[in-house]
Amino acid sequence: MRRWTPVLAFLTSLAVLVTAIAPVAEAADKKLLVSGFGSYPRLIRLEYSPFGRGTIIAALTSEDGNGRFAPILESTDEGASFHQISEIRDPDAKFGQCCGTLYELPQRVGRMRAGTLLWAATYRQDAGAQRRMGIKVWASRDGGRNWRYLSEAALSHNHDGIWEPEFTVDAGGTLWLHYADETQAPKYGQVLNRVASTDGITWGTKQLTMAIGPSRVRPGMPIIRRLPDGRYWFGYEICNYRDRYCDPYYKISADGANWGDPSDPGTRVNTASGNYFQHAQTTTLFPGGPNGVRLVMVGQIYTAADGTPVSGNGQTLLANDNFGAGNWYELPAPVHISGIYNNYCPNYSSTVLPVDGGKNVLEIATEYAHGCQAFFGKGPAF
Repeated sequence: MRRWTPVLAFLTSLAVLVTAIAPVAEAADKKLLVSGFGSYPRLIRLEYSPFGRGTIIAALTSEDGNGRFAPILESTDEGASFHQISEIRDPDAKFGQCCGTLYELPQRVGRMRAGTLLWAATYRQDAGAQRRMGIKVWASRDGGRNWRYLSEAALSHNHDGIWEPEFTVDAGGTLWLHYADETQAPKYGQVLNRVASTDGITWGTKQLTMAIGPSRVRPGMPIIRRLPDGRYWFGYEICNYRDRYCDPYYKISADGANWGDPSDPGTRVNTASGNYFQHAQTTTLFPGGPNGVRLVMVGQIYTAADGTPVSGNGQTLLANDNFGAGNWYELPAPVHISGIYNNYCPNYSSTVLPVDGGKNVLEIATEYAHGCQAFFGKGPAF
């Protein structure tokens, strides 16, 4: 698992208390996504694939008697139910698997046609003192039913970690993999880096996307979405920065290849009252608003400006109708999660998707039940 940055100990008990006494909306009937372990879920809707266009695909990290693996699931009823269609079992998962991502190519890249699905995850974090962590890429040409190994896009040059891969294709057609990188310590505790490819097999030298001093500051968890106007929205967290713990921030790029000064933190996300998510944000594009797009964010711990959990912790999404600018506002989360604290499981890196023509939100979130497990449900988007 990831190496966690310390947080105030009282958050654990306080988060449980606030979530228990202050629900903000009626919870959906959440359902178990897979039996057994589940973490770091991801959702996409097939837009370019000839295999079931409009179908919803989910992926996560799970575990059985043969070790860690990635189940791939399908929903053909707008998220009311899921069934497994395949799985990815990388041989290096026996040494650890974390932080997977799922992406559909919007256009041809090398020999990979539009609609090809890509999966990438961190491997070998549990390989011991001589570990060399890597981010490995797999591809599916048939809507997720069959997968083949492509490449190792990034490899740690030392014992430190590389985490949280995220794909995008820029305006020029180049495929990029963004990730969080701890290997530049002690100067930086963690940075955001990126590597480029024109075929998904050969990857270029890593380029620095974000690095902020002093050494305890940790930008991480990149999420990239292409906006309807052709620009690229880049969301991430920055931990241990100034007087805050792990806030969500964003930048916007004109071309998806250039992200400006790596030392520029970007714009912080919060509501008019100063509320914000601590840790593990993900953001998805929904229909709505005057610009035709609504950004909807989910994060781990919903807090006031001073970092204490507030009413609605584990039950709230944040939204913005102006490409992220200005204050964000609250929406009800369909899956309610309790017992949230700074840990890899409860409400950690949850995922949402518009369903039913944008009228509803489909969410997958994790919670301690019989171990860490993934649950899904859907509810109103307004």
